[in-house]
Amino acid sequence: MKGIIFTEFLDIVESSFGLDVCQQMLDEALDEGTYTTVGSYDHKDLVKLIITLSKITNVPATDLQEVYGKAVFTRLLESLPIPVDNETSTFEFIRKVEEHIHIEVKKLYPDATPPRFDFISETNSVMTMDYHSARCMAHVCLGLIQGCADHFNQKIHVEMEAIQPDQSHVRFHIQLLAG
Repeated sequence: MKGIIFTEFLDIVESSFGLDVCQQMLDEALDEGTYTTVGSYDHKDLVKLIITLSKITNVPATDLQEVYGKAVFTRLLESLPIPVDNETSTFEFIRKVEEHIHIEVKKLYPDATPPRFDFISETNSVMTMDYHSARCMAHVCLGLIQGCADHFNQKIHVEMEAIQPDQSHVRFHIQLLAG
């Protein structure tokens, strides 16, 4: 997992819970806690950080993942290898993630294993897609989808259905809401 994911997570934890909680999380979760944006790290370290933060703050780990995904969306958007204009919609952007961004990530980082989206169906107001990831971070994906809709000023309702119990395969039903 790319270091930018870790550094953004630490920034969000520090701004949301304070430096002391962030440091406590690092001290309790890991033997070493230095991350750089250009490094590559085991995704299990991020899982440990989230679980530890959950214990410290009494906020469920799934909620923390969603908040993180939503908060990090704009930051990740700025680092994308393709331009995104203001006319892009939530559904168009989600398709770009799979059809362009994940491909570019693989070109830039041959060892990267980004999640995969399979698009099941789509109308003007409803998209159904499957999320596949060995990292089992569907709640981060849910937060990213919510952050995406916020960025494009669209209201959505999302239902998440675990196809595999470990959430390595999850189906998202995304509905655009009026207004």
